[in-house]
Amino acid sequence: MKVQLPVVIAFLTGFIMVSAFFSTNPGIANFSQNLLTWVTIVGGISLLLGIVSILKVNIKIISKRSKDWGFKLILVMFVIGMSISGVVWGMGENTPFDWLFQNIQSPMMSTMFSILAFFIASAAYRAFRARTMEATILLVTAVIIMLGRIPLGQYLWNDLPNIADWIMAYPNLAVQRGIIIGAALGAASISLRIILGIERTYMG
Repeated sequence: MKVQLPVVIAFLTGFIMVSAFFSTNPGIANFSQNLLTWVTIVGGISLLLGIVSILKVNIKIISKRSKDWGFKLILVMFVIGMSISGVVWGMGENTPFDWLFQNIQSPMMSTMFSILAFFIASAAYRAFRARTMEATILLVTAVIIMLGRIPLGQYLWNDLPNIADWIMAYPNLAVQRGIIIGAALGAASISLRIILGIERTYMG
């Protein structure tokens, strides 16, 4: 029963959602909308459980004074502080939550992404070595795109920004659509496997 019941629930839920997509019956549409509401509720509860898990793990590390416990203490303090400020004073403008977000979290996010740019540049340097024909094409294309997006490229050659725009509008867009189609087919196939009970990894 522990196996059959989740499989039956997954099958019925998936069948109803697919039927609501193709059907014009208002009853099925309302029922599917209620299911989506429950998905949102379950997602919120899962987020709450994740926060509780983070606090539990980090408080344990702090109590044992393990390695980097000071950073864990700062994390716990800000998780609790942001939660309390959001619940008590709300999340609108000119609230403590908004101040914490604008003056602490937002600068930290900007710092993280700025550091990430250096890692991307380092990875690009390793990946763009012209060892094969494909790598050479990738290297030349990347150089054209990067130079076409800065004033230096236009200073070197007036048509370089136009070439960069053409690459982004045609070859790049065609590849993006191919990736999206492939991802959609993959999602459809895995959804069908779950509905038919072939894929059961969601049960652990």
